[in-house]
Amino acid sequence: MSVVDALWRVPSAQMAWRNLGRNRIRTALATLGIVIGVVAIASLGMAGVALQQQAQSDLGGLADEVTISAGQDADAAGLTDAQVDQIRSLAGDADVIPQKSNSTRLSSRSGGEARVSVTALTQASALYNVSAGVSPDRLQSGALLSESTATELGLGLGDPVEYDGRQYRIRGLVASEGQGQFGGAGELVVPVSALADQRYYDSVTVVADDGDEATEIGDALDAEFNAGDEQVLNIRTSASIQSGISSFLETLSLALLGVGSISLFVASVAILNVMLMSTIERRGEIGVLRAVGIRRGEVLRMILAEAAFLGAVGGLAGAGVSLAVGLVIFQLLAGDPLLVLDWASSQYLVYGFGFAVVASVLSGVYPAWKAANDPPVESLRG
Repeated sequence: MSVVDALWRVPSAQMAWRNLGRNRIRTALATLGIVIGVVAIASLGMAGVALQQQAQSDLGGLADEVTISAGQDADAAGLTDAQVDQIRSLAGDADVIPQKSNSTRLSSRSGGEARVSVTALTQASALYNVSAGVSPDRLQSGALLSESTATELGLGLGDPVEYDGRQYRIRGLVASEGQGQFGGAGELVVPVSALADQRYYDSVTVVADDGDEATEIGDALDAEFNAGDEQVLNIRTSASIQSGISSFLETLSLALLGVGSISLFVASVAILNVMLMSTIERRGEIGVLRAVGIRRGEVLRMILAEAAFLGAVGGLAGAGVSLAVGLVIFQLLAGDPLLVLDWASSQYLVYGFGFAVVASVLSGVYPAWKAANDPPVESLRG
């Protein structure tokens, strides 16, 4: 025997379902209120998850990086070769990319000009993704140019750009996103030999396998170079930034759920009204049931069953609509609608359904208590 068959053998459940069908318009409106509440809770919850996943995806390439520059107590105006070697020994297998920086103006044959920042390094592939061309593991000749600047100046792969009296052929165009700590519009990446006249490195980027390793490397560097209050090196990790953003998005998700729960609270008030009106209209019928021997507990269960049916039907319908909305949300924000099926997001469908049933049953408690405790004589009088 199935659970549904067993439930249907309970007289109070049969009577509750029949009573809901008596006034279908009122029942439909109450159910609609529940659907709206469930959709508000589930959809806003899934939107919060989608925002978190998008933020983690966007910051994922930064969370594993440690950026190091000269601190306020440094003896030199930058990082020395000895310090870079010491950083390499502490970083283990992580990539260590020392960089020198400057700025210049690039001009095109058509007379256009653009101001760009200049970054000189060797291991370009660790920090830069290119939309065209290559990002060499060892950049010893040629240059990378940001895609937006190349478009602005009408330059392409193989075209020459001049910096400090020397010409470099463009080997790759830096993508507009995901190119690393120093990527972005208006950047020229050249071999480190182009800034050989600069004695010190302006910064060093350590690229670890993940955020945890980056944090460990940052802590090791801080313990090695910065004794007490002394700040020889300024060490920054992006993992803490990602953690702060994730915390903010979690708070935002809770706030969105709070807003959505207001809709379900309003729906609960509507259910309370439906239950009260239903018991008032059927006061005489309930009096007859009591007079022929139906106990208070049975009447109480009948009214609560009506409320539970409302919550269950509205919750299921709301979860179905929310699933469709979630597919659209994840397609727009994360680019993969099937992510809505992950527990991180689908749990809000369960929460919305459960909240709908619990809220409905609680809304039916007072009408059920009132109907069960009405004296049969008074009920028969109307």
